[in-house]
Amino acid sequence: METLERLGAEELKATVLRYRDALREHQEAINRLNVYPVPDGDTGTNMALTLESVVKELDGAQGMPAVCKAVRHGSLMGARGNSGVILSQIMRGLADTFERVDQANAVALIEALGSASERAYEAVMRPVEGTILTVARAAAEAAARAGIQEASVVDVLDAARKGAAEALERTPELLPVLRQAGVVDAGGAGLLLLLDSFLAVAAGRPLPQPEVAAVPAGQAPAAAACPEAHDAVSDLRYEVMYLLEARDDAIPAFKDVWSGVGDSIVVVGGDGIWNCHIHTDDIGAAVEAGLDAGRPRSIRVTDLVEQVEEERWVRDAASSAATDEVAALASVTTAVVAVGTGEGIGRIFRSLGVQRIVAGGQSMNPATAQILEAVNAVPAEQVIVLPNNKNIVPVAEQVAELTDKAVRVVPTKGIAEGFAALLAYDPEAAVEDNARSMDEAAARVVAGEVTRAVRSSASPVGPIAEGDWLGLSQRAVEIVAATPAEAACGLLDRLVCEDHEIVTVIEGEGATPADTRRITEWLAENRRRVSAEVHHGGQPLYPYLFSIE
Repeated sequence: METLERLGAEELKATVLRYRDALREHQEAINRLNVYPVPDGDTGTNMALTLESVVKELDGAQGMPAVCKAVRHGSLMGARGNSGVILSQIMRGLADTFERVDQANAVALIEALGSASERAYEAVMRPVEGTILTVARAAAEAAARAGIQEASVVDVLDAARKGAAEALERTPELLPVLRQAGVVDAGGAGLLLLLDSFLAVAAGRPLPQPEVAAVPAGQAPAAAACPEAHDAVSDLRYEVMYLLEARDDAIPAFKDVWSGVGDSIVVVGGDGIWNCHIHTDDIGAAVEAGLDAGRPRSIRVTDLVEQVEEERWVRDAASSAATDEVAALASVTTAVVAVGTGEGIGRIFRSLGVQRIVAGGQSMNPATAQILEAVNAVPAEQVIVLPNNKNIVPVAEQVAELTDKAVRVVPTKGIAEGFAALLAYDPEAAVEDNARSMDEAAARVVAGEVTRAVRSSASPVGPIAEGDWLGLSQRAVEIVAATPAEAACGLLDRLVCEDHEIVTVIEGEGATPADTRRITEWLAENRRRVSAEVHHGGQPLYPYLFSIE
């Protein structure tokens, strides 16, 4: 193939598509490089999902300005985890430079790589060398050195790729945790594939084949590709990510607040929309900082250090109540009481502002007295109750007659509706205003559930045998299947339409990483405009709950 002297809009699109495909192929190999022992450690997965979002945005984009806008917006909105957020800034730096030219020559390419590196460093509050940042800077510096002489686009890419590869090999010298584990930085390895993708388009080079690297046997886990990694794994428990709609001038103060709340802080974006990532022990403070600065949405919370199996609901009710005692200390105009079970479900509820959680759900309906006790315990004279189950709605509605407080029930029939309602919750608004806005928010959500049949029965979609897996909509049984993954994918095929944008997947007891991956891959292949967000809920009986918006 003849090498290219310039890169236009179609070549940039082709590079992004090659990069997406390369990350898919190398996803597991990159994941194995990352020895950070938490869900956030799936660097290959996070980078691949980020590029999936870019590819969706590129659909139909024509001309350099439109292609660059799609690259910027897709990478910002779809960024997952630390590595994905930093990669979004690298892609944005490339796009900002390419947008100013119709055809990028060697000079423009050198400028683009430099801008990509600068933006990556600017995104991280406390940059650490030996990470994707180091590899990005080495690529930019090597490209700049090549440009001292007359160099072609391919010459610059070759130099950048060589510099990046050498820097990647040196990452264990810069981070002791990498040296101890005997691996290079996972994010840097993923970035190297971007340069390989450029060379595949510009020079017809084949993309490298993945080489799966295993962590040495008996090696203690250590932090790896986290851009703010330390010599030991951080003891901060939660990863919090959300998109923040806020004025650009509000972000410096927001970053200052976050610097006192946690670490691994990455805040990227501009023009009123920001992608924010932090590791913290205080989910509420991390979310409240966003509320002070603007409007957080698409909130994702991941428990980074879950090391034991979740307790069943009957055994964690006491601990949930104890946690609620702490949450209830802050006085508000309108408080929220929610019914739910599962440690993860409770954590997400608290992060969204719920002051009191009553243990209960399907087949475990709480009594009126339990909900009344919670209503009386919250520090407000006005209270919203979220029953989150159709059988609990009439029980909750009795509470208003048994207390002097102003109580309104938002008749949520599932956890997904409860989460949606809470996104419209304003603790300083009156109960009537909250009830109205929260009810409207819950009504906009399409909910689905996967559970197992406990007896044989009939359904509109055919006979049900005991032990079958069922996909349930708000209306009826939609799918009968042999496995939870089959039931989930079949249900999503019925429920997710072309105008939907987000599917939130809430994992419960019985969910497995393999099944979750199958579900998210099905969405990526069959509903390409939809973003999937996965949370661990820990709810019993229902391995998967879905919220579709």
